[in-house]
Amino acid sequence: MDRKIAELTKRVEAESEFVRELQQQMSRVIVGQQPLVDGLILALLANGHVLLEGVPGLAKTLAVRTLAQTISTGFQRLQFTPDLLPADIVGTMVYDERTKEFFVKKGPIFSNLILADEINRAPAKVQSALLEAMQERQVTIGGETFRLEEPFLVLATQNPIEQEGTYPLPEAQVDRFMLKLKIDYPSKDDELGILQRWTKREGPQADTVASPEDILRARDVVHEIYMDEKIERYIVDLVCATRDPKGAAQESRDRLLHRDDLTQEQRWAWEQSAQTLEQCEALIDYGASPRATIYLTVTAKAHAFMQGRGYVVPDDVIAVGPDVLRHRILLSYEAEAEELVPEDVVERIFKTVEIP
Repeated sequence: MDRKIAELTKRVEAESEFVRELQQQMSRVIVGQQPLVDGLILALLANGHVLLEGVPGLAKTLAVRTLAQTISTGFQRLQFTPDLLPADIVGTMVYDERTKEFFVKKGPIFSNLILADEINRAPAKVQSALLEAMQERQVTIGGETFRLEEPFLVLATQNPIEQEGTYPLPEAQVDRFMLKLKIDYPSKDDELGILQRWTKREGPQADTVASPEDILRARDVVHEIYMDEKIERYIVDLVCATRDPKGAAQESRDRLLHRDDLTQEQRWAWEQSAQTLEQCEALIDYGASPRATIYLTVTAKAHAFMQGRGYVVPDDVIAVGPDVLRHRILLSYEAEAEELVPEDVVERIFKTVEIP
């Protein structure tokens, strides 16, 4: 097994070389915002869609457009508005007067990287037009089904502070986003860099450094990355703890009873963690779905790939966990009364579930 992991690590190191080139090219355009850059590349490797949330002016759209520039692949920007129709996205049947027949006119969804800008400004029927494309990687028009070309990725942005003229995303669609990245303001040093870089006559541009074949080959390697059963169980424990924190706390106490190698202080800390986990029961209305378990596993492998490793460690799971889980947990009124956000509950769960 050790030899197999060592060989896989060498393969990962060779195949992940373009990842560093992607990061370098994006850093030429995007100042700071490293979690945003890494999150987009992570989603590209893990074959999952991304929801970007942040106030205007934080380079959400620019980051997606820059990522498209670094890959020689198709790119379409869809500006979501209240008057947008599903046919404006997926396409429709058009009647040809000359042939007296209908033919399919494909919409802009037939590309590789799709930027759904301000996705929450379109009504539910338009947002739902993306569901089949996001999950099945196909589009049905007039009874005919068309496969979408790989790699296919939906990168959506939304503004959390402007509520007028916006529509909440359907839960079925939110769950289809592998990651939800929350973008914050840059630091003072980064903002100074933005000023110096973007007030010149010509702004910086990224070069193309990867092809679709590079992405698809890297995805094959990502799925081969080794994950020990203990880490698989750790992922399942984390996701199940979002659904049944009280049951997870009791399982933790049961494991404590069978441990005779712990000091009194360690036992006390273990019990405190179980109590913290138990308190999350009143804060969560709905926990994460099994899709979260799958996504957490794949993104942990993709994170290990980005680090040049052929195996997953608990830190990989911890690094991607908040981005995978924050949009899959619905908080209770009690949590809202305490002014908690999903990230607070996710953080508590990660701090209390035992790390292998």
